[in-house]
Amino acid sequence: MKLYEKNQQTSYALGVTLVFELLKKKKKLARKLYFSPLFKEGESKEQLIHLAKEAHIPIIQNNQKIFSLSEKESCYAIGEFQKEEESLKEDCDHVLLVNPSNQGNLGTIMRAMASFSCYDLGIISPNADPFAPKTIRSSMGAFFSLRVKTYSSFELYQKEYPNHSFYPFMLNASSSLDKLSFAPLTTLIFGNEATGLPSSFLKVGKSIRIPMEESVDSLNLDNAASIALYTLYLQRKFK
Repeated sequence: MKLYEKNQQTSYALGVTLVFELLKKKKKLARKLYFSPLFKEGESKEQLIHLAKEAHIPIIQNNQKIFSLSEKESCYAIGEFQKEEESLKEDCDHVLLVNPSNQGNLGTIMRAMASFSCYDLGIISPNADPFAPKTIRSSMGAFFSLRVKTYSSFELYQKEYPNHSFYPFMLNASSSLDKLSFAPLTTLIFGNEATGLPSSFLKVGKSIRIPMEESVDSLNLDNAASIALYTLYLQRKFK
């Protein structure tokens, strides 16, 4: 086992909770299960062993040096998994992130998506690595509930999903989120943490702003995405 690098074919879920999510939601991608010698016998360990056997992957008990991969002292299990993108569903709502640069924000958005029943994430490169252990950890394992696919340009995504209605979130948009009714097939679009979306997105679909006090110039990317996802969730669930 070695430190994660973006160009390698596998990544790691660091921690018992994340390994459970991997083995329950994407066990076909699981490749190895590592146990810390400090992981005491008990129900959680027994359940992980059972899930690993169902997934037909080896269980490796090794010295504590392996667990230096994790920044958490209480990391008792690591799941190694195959990195694999998955096509987004044509009949579901999507989130599209244009050039996201922070793994923590990316993971937090994944967690919000799973919380509000949106499971399809498109990412326009260049971008933070969605498979990085930090991203997986920030998502609290929600990554394994999602379908994630990267595109080299917005035009390629747009061509693949012509039936979706696009909603770019921009500070200078004319339409307000609190007065919007989303179309049956929706793509929520967000830009880079530092620069937001290019002005060209004002001509894409229906641009949206989140109403807020004038004393605050903008919201963090993950906060804005969470608010939009919650609004979409309420409309889908209760209207």
